[in-house]
Amino acid sequence: MNLASWWSQGDGVTHLVAFLLLVMSVISWVLMVFKLRQLHAGTRQVSAALDLFWCAPDMETARQHVAAVDVQRLLLPLLDSAQALESGTLASAGEPTSQLTRRLRGALQSVSRRLQWGLAVLASIGSTAPFVGLLGTVWGIFHALMEMGASTAIGISAELAPLSAMPAMTLDRLAAPVGEALVMTAAGLVVAIPAVLAYNLLSRRAADLTAELEGFAHDVSELLMAPARRLG
Repeated sequence: MNLASWWSQGDGVTHLVAFLLLVMSVISWVLMVFKLRQLHAGTRQVSAALDLFWCAPDMETARQHVAAVDVQRLLLPLLDSAQALESGTLASAGEPTSQLTRRLRGALQSVSRRLQWGLAVLASIGSTAPFVGLLGTVWGIFHALMEMGASTAIGISAELAPLSAMPAMTLDRLAAPVGEALVMTAAGLVVAIPAVLAYNLLSRRAADLTAELEGFAHDVSELLMAPARRLG
């Protein structure tokens, strides 16, 4: 199939559908590459930072060691929020345990949002791209049927051919536009399938990394509140 010929024969709706599928494909592949690199690097950095953290003699040294490897700042916000001091506000009210839990929860939610960023776009592309392609298919078949109806009406009114010859001529003129229309469905699937597979893989890796950060936040909370419990 000649792409230039197909593009020249298409109307505005066909061009719009093709453009949307192209944009969806570009966005999904850019997000896939970006998120894969982000999560892969984040997993390695968190693993290395945790080893350095627990080997450090004190919190200040531990933070310095973590800062040296935590390029994406996945653990540092948790450490900074755990050591932040507030006074004279509602945030400083309540028990120290509650204050620490609130600060850690806020930092963890911020980091989790960064890890989840872009996954909703992949899910949306994976779910809508087949329907966008189907729209192009339906529109192409509609034009093919309209052309078939017009050819049949002209042939009968002008009596240019016997009735037995009309189906062959109609099928010959119908095959090309219908085939071109079906390509739009295939294009929608080509866009959707990688996006769905990537979403499933990346969301699983993001969830695993978030769970590891949640465990670290819990450990930090226990570590910082241990002296207060002993004094109490």
